[in-house]
Amino acid sequence: MQIAAQKAVTIDYTLTNDAGEVIDSSAGGAPLVYLHGAHNIIPGLERALEGKQAGDRVQVAVEPEDAYGEYSAELVATLNRSMFEGVDELEVGMQFHASAPNGGMQIVTIRELEGDDVIVDGNHPLAGQRLNFDVTVVSVREAAPEEIAHGHIHGEGGHQH
Repeated sequence: MQIAAQKAVTIDYTLTNDAGEVIDSSAGGAPLVYLHGAHNIIPGLERALEGKQAGDRVQVAVEPEDAYGEYSAELVATLNRSMFEGVDELEVGMQFHASAPNGGMQIVTIRELEGDDVIVDGNHPLAGQRLNFDVTVVSVREAAPEEIAHGHIHGEGGHQH
């Protein structure tokens, strides 16, 4: 069976940056199970897997525009420490939910602390980076109607309800 929209796909993968450093991998853990065509993985990888089947190996470099987007300086802001009411100790790397420019919610990461100034970054940590995937397709199956309706895979390796 070939990978196509509304198929449940199981993959083993290793993700590296251009320096060859491993960013993420399923090695030593459970493979990734996702619903193809439901935006569960980045667009560039999803396109590269289209039409593949169990046993196929795919090596692909995904550019930022097909991954987490270009890095945007507009998503970096300096806030006053008082904006973090109820948080006793702020540390670089902490993440918080914040209002996005479009009115929705986004995750921001504390990048720097300078006195009462807290510099936060709303970019995804992998924004602006080319992502190099080495993927092996483990299996492809028909997704259950409930999985399609929910937009994600249930059960082993997928979302549990």
